[in-house]
Amino acid sequence: MALQTPEERSPLKEKRGFFIAPESDLDWDEDDDHVDHQRLILLKADAFASENRVKEAIDSFSMALRYGSVRPEQLGTLVECILRNYKKKVEEETPSILANPDQTGAEDDVFICPGCHRFIGEAVTVICGHSYCRRCLQLGLFSKCKVCNEDLRKRLGLLRSNVILSGLVEKCFADEMQRSRKITETECLIRRKQFEEGLALANGLIDTDPGDVRVRASRADAFVGLGQHLKALDDLEICLTSAPSPEAYYRKAKVLQEMGQVDESLQVFLHCLALDESYGQAKHEVEMILHSLLSPVSDSVKVGLRETALNGSPHLRSKTQALERNPQKSPPHTHTQGQQEVQSSPQRQALPRAASAHPHLGPVEKVSRSESLERLGLGRAHSLRTHGLGGIGEEGLKRVYSAPQLGDQEKGSLLKRKLSVSDVGQIVVYSGGNKHKKQGVTTSAGSSSVSLRTITRDLLDPSDFECSLCMRLFFEPVTTPCGHTFCKNCLERCLDHTPQCPLCKESLKEYLSCRKYNVTSVLDRVIKEYFAEEHKEREKTHADETQELSDLTKNVPMFVCTMAYPTVPCPLHVFEPRYRLMIRRCMDTGTRQFGMCISDSQKGFVDYGCMLLIRSVHFLPDGRSVVDTIGGKRFRVLSRGMKDGYCIADIEYLEDTKVNNEEELLNLQELHDQLYEQARTWFQNLKTRFRNQILQHFGPMPEREADIQATPNGPACCWWLLAVLPVDPRYQLSVLSMTTLRERLLKMQHILTYLQSIPNE
Repeated sequence: MALQTPEERSPLKEKRGFFIAPESDLDWDEDDDHVDHQRLILLKADAFASENRVKEAIDSFSMALRYGSVRPEQLGTLVECILRNYKKKVEEETPSILANPDQTGAEDDVFICPGCHRFIGEAVTVICGHSYCRRCLQLGLFSKCKVCNEDLRKRLGLLRSNVILSGLVEKCFADEMQRSRKITETECLIRRKQFEEGLALANGLIDTDPGDVRVRASRADAFVGLGQHLKALDDLEICLTSAPSPEAYYRKAKVLQEMGQVDESLQVFLHCLALDESYGQAKHEVEMILHSLLSPVSDSVKVGLRETALNGSPHLRSKTQALERNPQKSPPHTHTQGQQEVQSSPQRQALPRAASAHPHLGPVEKVSRSESLERLGLGRAHSLRTHGLGGIGEEGLKRVYSAPQLGDQEKGSLLKRKLSVSDVGQIVVYSGGNKHKKQGVTTSAGSSSVSLRTITRDLLDPSDFECSLCMRLFFEPVTTPCGHTFCKNCLERCLDHTPQCPLCKESLKEYLSCRKYNVTSVLDRVIKEYFAEEHKEREKTHADETQELSDLTKNVPMFVCTMAYPTVPCPLHVFEPRYRLMIRRCMDTGTRQFGMCISDSQKGFVDYGCMLLIRSVHFLPDGRSVVDTIGGKRFRVLSRGMKDGYCIADIEYLEDTKVNNEEELLNLQELHDQLYEQARTWFQNLKTRFRNQILQHFGPMPEREADIQATPNGPACCWWLLAVLPVDPRYQLSVLSMTTLRERLLKMQHILTYLQSIPNE
């Protein structure tokens, strides 16, 4: 297919071009079989959906399904478009419907799981520092943290309970923990399909607390497993009335879907997504339902394609005519009736079986698939044409929901019924075998009362919150994937030496590579609330330690490695644990500076050095780092010391003695200019290989400065030249320690003169 356009289009203009009538602007070459027509149709459908043009989007997706196979997840933009219209319609009619009362007051109770808003029970702390009940994480009900939106899809190992937090909950809420374990046992029985045993255990739990929505949801699963769908709906309705949640709506939609009530289930799935758009399982179900509704029935593929082509583009019209002239050459997606049944989606296979649960249908063996769908769908055809979806025009409704666009009449009727939200407040439920309507989704946000859990201070002891490394009260507690908690600084220091948990020795290599040492919020909040005085004292100790490390004249950290010079870059590869700690402290205190000296066999390091300013740190997955630094002030060492494995020193900074006499200053400027020209000549005469190495490591030669006494260290070109000259570090150190610019210029001039006298081989 060739797209003939008068001029070259940008991607944005090309996207907008999809909204122009096909006959007027897009001329498809019917002989071009090398272009992916279906991909272009899908791009067009996505563009329509992104512009909120539901009817045209459904047209295009339906056409794409006739042209070849389409994965359900490719309908994601259509789902988002329908969801936007659904939410808009609902918010216009009853704005309070989309409020989530299940969250009311939950943020004030630290022992509430942010996912299900119930007692946290067996707590698991995730990478962002927030804690959830194990059940929520096992079921994978959400892909992002409900508190901070952190991506939770990548897990660092198995789900391990937070040892400190679980011990705290067990100690303070023993009865609730015991009940939580029984509920977990009930859910395990149901997952193993031991429905009768699970139902018996759930009944006993409900007898002791009829308002426990988690137990009722589990009992609903048991009822579904036993085929008692109406009882399951009754339990789920109680859950939605007392504590509406996306999970409860999802469960109800699944029950309705198994009963054959696909139209009602689609609306409930959409309501689940309206409350929580990140609920991936509900979105997948909607994609599967739409895929099933838009997919052509095998016997009517040619008819649907022919009618679509006659109403669509000239290219598809010609393709259809060619298909009729050559019946042996069928589209790649056309199958026999048997093949179509084998390759249909699970939802489409389940519909005829589940339709027997509908009160108005006869025996399933006497009802064909088309008749079942027609009976399910025709009831809302008039409502859809009258009210529409989110205010879309009547002409678009007629186009999209016409039988040719959907392949067969019953599919068109069913899709009309699925997408109608004119009566969204009315959700069909069942109770005791009698069908009736109930305003289940209009529960007010304040209907759920939340009692906050409090801890008796006598049950708590500061020793319960001690770091096992420093033996002090937790400060910025961080929990590892293995469930153990340490002070943030303590854990980082341990990981500097080995990527293992200090207690259980489990590998933390993946955790180390992420470098997300986020504070465990629950423990931090409990400590600040119940141990306020102890925490203030611990915070003061930490502040004093940080202040001590911030002094750039006393106990300055020293990196004993190589020569460094003012204004000259000095990249470092940091791998030793002591220097990992030193660099981290420089960053944490905000100074971002440390001293650099060369070693000395007698004193440990020499008497003169240069401060380095950290410009950036790139951490490697194994804990090593590449530190980009640049030289700052020169200094002289006054005294030496040691702290946590690395050297420290008291220092004083060096400055050049300024020349005030005009004649001396003029002579100094002339000497500087001579040295600059001599250095540039020497550099240009170097071999290309050496010159490139210098440029890569030290950068280009600095420009000549107008005022050579503008900085305490003198002109930058002198330090760049000293860094690149191939002389002994001890000789360079003697130049670094000079505080007279004239003496330094003469010394470097002598070095250059000697180097230029050597033949350049």
